Amino acid sequence: MTDDLVLYGNKGWTSPYVFSAFVTLKEKGLPFRVEALDLEAGQHRRPEYAEPSCTGRVPALRHGDFWVAESSAIDEYLEDVFPPPAHARLYPADPRQRARVRMVQAFARSDVLEVRVERSTATLFEGAAAKPFTPAGRAAAERLVAVAGRFLPPGAEHVAGEFTIADADLALLLQRLVHNGDPCPERLAVYAQRVFRRPSVREWLKQTAWRDR
Repeated sequence: MTDDLVLYGNKGWTSPYVFSAFVTLKEKGLPFRVEALDLEAGQHRRPEYAEPSCTGRVPALRHGDFWVAESSAIDEYLEDVFPPPAHARLYPADPRQRARVRMVQAFARSDVLEVRVERSTATLFEGAAAKPFTPAGRAAAERLVAVAGRFLPPGAEHVAGEFTIADADLALLLQRLVHNGDPCPERLAVYAQRVFRRPSVREWLKQTAWRDR
């Protein structure tokens, strides 16, 4: 079942969505290879990629002759096809906890847009300098801290009792603040740094210009 697992990402290794799928593959211990597309050159718009991937975006996963795009869909597909106990569990078995993981993933992909724009992953993975927040960016950063604090009440080490893929997604979102020296409560910063020490995440960071701080 692991034959021909190919993850399509972007050449600069900056996509938070490719990051999520990459971490899922690594956490599950699956052999796979990465095809890094040059988005600036429009490789993702070529018919040989755009047609089977449907969206023409990254990430996409090819598993044999089957393709699936969108990071959360990839994460859940891998959970279903490579389930525990043979592979690590990244979505809780409990329906309520599983819904909680999906909630965090949806938030990371759809909310606090100004943080995602003004603290792009280029500031994490390419060494780009961050400019001061605009008022809208500052408000979004404050919202991120408030919502993350609800996802992670005091004493919680993970959003759903044990490590899930939502922790990787949320930690990356928080690192946009932590790594750039923006205000972030210590317990949330410690959480983000702890997740970023996981071997699966370190494998991603090796491909980038990330520097531990």
